[in-house]
Amino acid sequence: MNVGIVSARYAEALLKYVGETGNGETVYRQVCGLEKCFSSLEDMRSLIYHPKATSDRLKLRVLATALGGEENAAPELMRFFRLVIRHKRTKFLHLILRIFMEKYRNSRGISWARLVTAVPSEELEKKIAGVLHDVTGRTLELETKNDPSLIGGFIFDMEWTRLDASVASQLNSIKRQFIEKNRRIV
Repeated sequence: MNVGIVSARYAEALLKYVGETGNGETVYRQVCGLEKCFSSLEDMRSLIYHPKATSDRLKLRVLATALGGEENAAPELMRFFRLVIRHKRTKFLHLILRIFMEKYRNSRGISWARLVTAVPSEELEKKIAGVLHDVTGRTLELETKNDPSLIGGFIFDMEWTRLDASVASQLNSIKRQFIEKNRRIV
């Protein structure tokens, strides 16, 4: 069966389930945190994905620990993890979480974007969120990151669009133009 289809079906089922229980916001926040763990911790992915290396109980305990312990984890999420583990779909879990996040955002009118700046700028964050809300009517969930190598300006990523207004990018563009011009002369 297609990985995307399986993951989308499980993500849709989780979205419907949290919609019925009314605990969607809590589950969404926990899924966001867990997705970051999956993205950054290769050992965690290996442990969860491997079908025979670890027991189902240990996989569930690892997932609960990543959420701050089973007592802090949303009951809907723990029940969902048990379902995924029981049906041997753990290798799809990271993709299921990502698809759930996207579907949850779409159902709530939320757009996700990343803003990378040379220095922190709350004013820029507010301005971008305001402009996006005025244009689309959607709320912006903005992930921010500071990268001094940009020298100044910012890089804004949203869906399939990137706006690179960084000084470093402009300097690299000028450098490429000079190199190209010098190649023609020689």
